[in-house]
Amino acid sequence: MIFLISGESHTGKTLLAQKLLEKFSYPYLSLDHLKMGLIKGMKDFPFKVDEDEKIAEFLFPIVDGIIQTCIENKQNLIIEGIYLTSKRVQKFKNNSLIKIFYIIFSKEYILQNYKLIYQKENIIETRLTSEKENINILISNHQYLKSQCENFNLPFLEIKKDYEIEIQKAFEFFV
Repeated sequence: MIFLISGESHTGKTLLAQKLLEKFSYPYLSLDHLKMGLIKGMKDFPFKVDEDEKIAEFLFPIVDGIIQTCIENKQNLIIEGIYLTSKRVQKFKNNSLIKIFYIIFSKEYILQNYKLIYQKENIIETRLTSEKENINILISNHQYLKSQCENFNLPFLEIKKDYEIEIQKAFEFFV
């Protein structure tokens, strides 16, 4: 089985992947790690670290190849990251060997928990600098991703009030 976990930054993708790794003992690939490995390892990486759409376009053929290899070899894998865009990932939605899931914050959740979202940004991985976005941009990004998930009929969880309780639904989706 292959688990694909995506969503906007700071929604808990890495935390969910870690919990699934602990539950299933599946290997896990962070697309942030892949991105940073390429940036640090390539002499002339073709994009800046914050050019998410360009990075997603660059990484997706690699991720697609990894997924196809896992399917061919009957191997399990958890892949998480913002670079699993709904437009690209929707090609896998009818594959019974792949479970796709997005995590999104509602506008109300962001308005009520904006500071908390960034206070918890280092729970699983230590970030050298905060990636704090303007609240209006953050809301817009989450609303856009929700509309994309709805358009492509991809499963998602929209956190509305209590993160700790609601995120359990994401874990239960995979179990």
